[in-house]
Amino acid sequence: MNHKICVVTGATSGIGLAAAMLLAAKGAQLILVGRDEERGQAAVAKVNACAKNATAQFYRADLSRLAEVKRVAAELRTSLPKIDVLINNAGAIYSRRDVTEEGLECTFALNHLAYFSLTLLLHDLLTASAQARVINVASEAHRWAELDFEDLQSSLSYSARKAYGRSKLCNILYTRELARRLEGSSITANCLHPGFVASRFGDNNDLFGRAFSVAKHLVGIPPKQGAATIVYLASSPDVRDQSGLYFINCSPTNPSWRAQDQSTAERLWDESCRLIGV
Repeated sequence: MNHKICVVTGATSGIGLAAAMLLAAKGAQLILVGRDEERGQAAVAKVNACAKNATAQFYRADLSRLAEVKRVAAELRTSLPKIDVLINNAGAIYSRRDVTEEGLECTFALNHLAYFSLTLLLHDLLTASAQARVINVASEAHRWAELDFEDLQSSLSYSARKAYGRSKLCNILYTRELARRLEGSSITANCLHPGFVASRFGDNNDLFGRAFSVAKHLVGIPPKQGAATIVYLASSPDVRDQSGLYFINCSPTNPSWRAQDQSTAERLWDESCRLIGV
């Protein structure tokens, strides 16, 4: 990974930070994206301590807001010559339905539209790499989900579990369609389930968050273990030419049948384009 530039969203804690540290130890240059400046600078220090010549940088952005996605993408396009690996990892689960300033449901906006729009906006930098990789962090939570294109943003009926599962189904469908559209280019796209990880994920909620946190720390795996498949997809020569796949424990796995439906993947792409205005 020497001289490879890796952009990691949601990189100030959990599997995002763990992946950044492991990639820095392999020689990569890390670009960390997160919402909190103080945690971001602390993450930079941890990543830089992983290797003698590590050069991590932090970019602040709330990726649930499309305006912030566009701003940070513009900053990256100005400052970077290329991107070799883009790891879309930032995500959250919300116990109550909330919307962003742009009127988008928060789960859908952060967990799916941020992946979708950031990748499109950074396409030129990915193309500038000799062989770029897009890695989308999905989840086995997709298996209980089904998309309702009449209510993609859960305005008619909301539950945290349903909204989160739908967003993770979107991640896999989006990866499938992105890989199809990138076929024949120098860019691959894959997604993964990291496992049930003991991290800060879910801590943004009240009673729901506390209960979720207890469960994570009782049965969850360490962030470093959860990051293993991310690092594998970012660095292994074994997956250099593989694209459009879903991985668990560094092995390709069949997602749900709904996640393999090509017509749904194409429709989601079109709806996502409409929502972000491209």
